[in-house]
Amino acid sequence: MRSDGLEEVPNPSELFLAERDARAPGSSVAVPLEGTRPLVVEIQALVAPTAYSLPKRLATGFDLNRLHMLLAVLGRRAGLRLGNHDVYVNVVGGLRLREPAVDLAVAIAIASSERDVATGIQVAAIGEIGLSGELRSVASAEQRVREARRLGFERCIVPAASTRNGSSDGIGAANLADALELALA
Repeated sequence: MRSDGLEEVPNPSELFLAERDARAPGSSVAVPLEGTRPLVVEIQALVAPTAYSLPKRLATGFDLNRLHMLLAVLGRRAGLRLGNHDVYVNVVGGLRLREPAVDLAVAIAIASSERDVATGIQVAAIGEIGLSGELRSVASAEQRVREARRLGFERCIVPAASTRNGSSDGIGAANLADALELALA
């Protein structure tokens, strides 16, 4: 909004990535749909040892109950022991993400922070995580991958089922452990 009225934002994804430090641990990129339009947004996570008997979990822009579920899956299926760590998750730019397609990006950001290893600079993550650690297909996977590639993301980690059925040309991962290996290697 300007003094002379509304002004179009031609590429909103660039606004969400403008100040991203891709080499910082605890940062990943998600591609949610806002209506029918894919956006590329940064997810940040901070994992730190807790000073208290009950660790704190805080999510801004992401469902706290979903965060608890992802932490349980990360512990059980990917070997991350976070029971004595505080975990903070933030969706940059003030967006509120409600779709499960951002699960993988949140999990990668958490693992990146816990391991103190940055993801690859040009990596985006798309996928829902099931309770057994499997990656589940999401709607409009190809459209999401195209948007990420348009913004320079060369590697898009997607559920393996999306690559098998031809709905995406991203890098397929069958489960959370495989996706973490691809993103943090």
